[in-house]
Amino acid sequence: MTTNDPTSARLTSRGRLAFASGVGSAVEFYDFAIYGTATALVFTDTFFRTDNAWLSTFMGLATFGIGFLMGPIGAVLFGWVGDRYGRRRALMLTFLGMGAATVLMGLLPTYALIGVAAPVLLVILRLIHGLTAAGEIGGAAVLAIEHAPAEKRARYGVFVALGAPVGTILANIAFALVLLAPAESVQNWVWRLPFLFGGVVLLIGLWLRKGVAESPVFQEMMREKKGLLQKQAPLLQVFRVNWRRVLLGAGVSIGINSMAFVMSIYMLSYATAPAPEGLSLPRQPIVIGSIAALLLHAAANVLSAFLSDRIGRRPVMIGGAVASIAAALFIFHLAAHGTLASVNAAMAIGFAATGLLFGPLYTYFTELFPPEQRQTGLGVAFHAGAVLGGGMAPMIANRIVATTGQAANIGYYLAGVLLVSLVCLIVLPETAPARTRRTSTGPSASVTSIDGAPRV
Repeated sequence: MTTNDPTSARLTSRGRLAFASGVGSAVEFYDFAIYGTATALVFTDTFFRTDNAWLSTFMGLATFGIGFLMGPIGAVLFGWVGDRYGRRRALMLTFLGMGAATVLMGLLPTYALIGVAAPVLLVILRLIHGLTAAGEIGGAAVLAIEHAPAEKRARYGVFVALGAPVGTILANIAFALVLLAPAESVQNWVWRLPFLFGGVVLLIGLWLRKGVAESPVFQEMMREKKGLLQKQAPLLQVFRVNWRRVLLGAGVSIGINSMAFVMSIYMLSYATAPAPEGLSLPRQPIVIGSIAALLLHAAANVLSAFLSDRIGRRPVMIGGAVASIAAALFIFHLAAHGTLASVNAAMAIGFAATGLLFGPLYTYFTELFPPEQRQTGLGVAFHAGAVLGGGMAPMIANRIVATTGQAANIGYYLAGVLLVSLVCLIVLPETAPARTRRTSTGPSASVTSIDGAPRV
C-alpha cells in the first residue's frame, strides 16, 4: 500500500532519523563494551600475559583507557568537519572508522602467535576507534537535535543517549552467547565473533544514514553565510567565546562517564575475577544481570529526556546527579557481600540512577553552544570529561581495590567525581525552551529556535 500523505512521509523520515542517530552511538558503546568485556573475561590471557594477574588486568584496562585519550583530538577534528562542511559528512567518516577498527580487532592474531606485536596492534586499533568515536557522539546528537521541533529536542536527542545502553546490552548479549561455548573455544576463537558482528552493524548503519538529510540548521547557515562557513575556525571560536561552558561541560561529563564505565566495565571484572582481586562469581549470571540493569538505565534515559522538555534540563539533571551520588556511596558496599543477588542489585541501582542524569545530557550540551561551533563545543566538552572519567575510571577502581583491599572505597571516589558534575550543573545556565521561553512560534521554529546560546 502506498500513500502520498505528507504526515506519513514525515513520520517515516523521523523514524529513520531516530535509528540513524542512535545506531552510531550504539555501535560506539557496543565497541567500547565488547572491548571492555573482552578485557575483563578474555584479553588478559590472549593479549596481556604476565605472571601477575592484577597487572594483566590493569594492562587490559589501560588499553581500554588509551582509546579515550584520542577523544578530544577526534572531537576537534570531526567537529571541524561537521561545523564547516556538514554534520552528515562528518558522521559518515566517523562511522566508517569505528566499524573498520572493530572488525580488525576481531581478526587480530594473539600474543601466542605473534608475541608483543599483538598488544601493539590492538592499541593502534583502539586509538583509531577512539579518534573516530569521538566525532560520532557530537555529530549524531547535533544532527538529531537540529532536526527537532524546539519543544521536543530532548525526545530526539534521547535516541543518541539510548545508544549507550542499547550498544552495551548488545555487547553483553553477544558475550553471554559467547560464554555458552566451551572455555577453550572462547579463549581460542569464539571471543572474535562479537567484534566481527560489528561489520554487519556497520553496513546497516551506512544504509540508514544514507537516507537522512543534512540538518536544517546547517542548511540555513549555508544559505546565510555562503562561503564564509568554510573559512571559520570553530575550535578558536569555542575557546574565545564559550571556554567556561566547555570546562563546566567537561566537569559534568567526568562524573557520568566515571560512574557508567565503572559499572559496565570494572564491575564485570571485579565480580568475576578470582579472589582476592574479585568475588569469583560465575560470568554468565553477571552478564545477564548487567543486561537487566541496562534496561532500567534505558527507561530512565527516556523518562528524564521527556521531563527535561517539560520542566527544564537542569532540574532533571541535578536530580540525576544527586541520585547517582547516593547510589555510588551504596552500591559497592552492597556488591561486597559477594553474592549474585547483591552484585546484580548494585548494578540495577547504579544504572537506573545514572540514566536520570544521562538522558538529557547530549541535548543540554548541544543547546549550550551556537550552531557555528556546536559540534566542536559539544564534542570537546564531552570527551575532555570522558578522558578523565570513562577512560581512567576503570583503572582507578582497579587500583583502589588493589591498594586498599576494599571495593567500597570505589564508591567514595565515584561520589567525589559526581559531586564535581553536580557543582558544574548548578553553575551552568538553563537552556530548555520550556524554561527560557526563547521558542519561536512561527513555522520555522525548528530552525530558528534551535540555538541554545547566542550566535557569535
